[in-house]
Amino acid sequence: MGHGVRVLIVLLVLALLAGVAGPTAAQTKTKIAFIYVGPVGDAGWTFQHDNARKHLEQTMGAETKFVENVPQTAEVARVLEQFYQQGFKIVFATAFGYQNFAVDVAKKHPDMHIIGIGPAIVDLPPNMKLIYGRIWDGRYLTGIVAGKMTKSNVIGFVAAHPITTVVAGVNAFALGVQSVNPTAKIKVVWTNTWYDPPKEKAAAKALLDAGADVIGQHQDTPSPLQAAGEAKKWGVGSESNMQGFAPDAYLTGTIWDWRDVDVAIVKGILNKQFKSEDYYGGLSDKMVGLGPMNKNVPADVVAMVEQRRKGIMDGSFQVFKGPLADQMGKERVAAGKTMSLKEILDFKWLVKGIEGQAPPSK
Repeated sequence: MGHGVRVLIVLLVLALLAGVAGPTAAQTKTKIAFIYVGPVGDAGWTFQHDNARKHLEQTMGAETKFVENVPQTAEVARVLEQFYQQGFKIVFATAFGYQNFAVDVAKKHPDMHIIGIGPAIVDLPPNMKLIYGRIWDGRYLTGIVAGKMTKSNVIGFVAAHPITTVVAGVNAFALGVQSVNPTAKIKVVWTNTWYDPPKEKAAAKALLDAGADVIGQHQDTPSPLQAAGEAKKWGVGSESNMQGFAPDAYLTGTIWDWRDVDVAIVKGILNKQFKSEDYYGGLSDKMVGLGPMNKNVPADVVAMVEQRRKGIMDGSFQVFKGPLADQMGKERVAAGKTMSLKEILDFKWLVKGIEGQAPPSK
């Protein structure tokens, strides 16, 4: 057989293989699903998780799917089971209240990986992981800005559910305020919602009527910020960059960024290096960040925030370092002692200086 003929045969074989490889490659796309507690919308917690979903498509060529507005009930298990039957064996269950249902499904399907939201309230099976971040570090920084910008010395905070991670954020915000303005009052209202724009806006209006001229929030909507803007007062955003909803009112805000951590988790699964754990990111890995500063925030305040941010990142400053007392004045953290992550994740009390109902102690 001549050299030219052999080359031709090789080329024909390669062409045939390429033709076979095309559909095969398409069929092996990684399938990843997401469950959302609210609508994707254009801001907030779910919006940021959906940005991470799109990022997985763009960077990894993944095939993704999502279901929004899934309540924190047995409906979670039904949606997870449906995803499994459709071949989606990597699922991000993006609400804290999904955890128990996700654990049951993960135990039923060992070849499925479920990534939920911490903190862990039950033992995790080996195919499940929880993720969350030290949002309280970001809230402390926004508290510094709020404390410096208030004129009335009354600051309102519209809080979602009184779970420990939200309580930690409210406390950190208050401590940030108090670090620069010890006489300021922080009034908190619990809405017991994640996504209810009218109710959250009404809570903010009540705080404004009570004298607050800065409104902070832990909600999935920009409604509290918008209420502040309509009243010509200041607001602090949460979850995503909410500046566009009330540009004049927006001082800054905490922002979640799940993109890098989600990619790392999926790569770990594909490389058979998945780690079942309760993972906490923060300022250092950019899971938690701050939105842009309002141009009216003085330069020295911006510098103060940056200095404190660096201290948190390098460990030279701890947000929850004693002495810390609760609303009744009882010492909870002794001078010189720093709360551990475990203690922070068990927060059932509000720090001194906060006015409003404390979370249930159970």
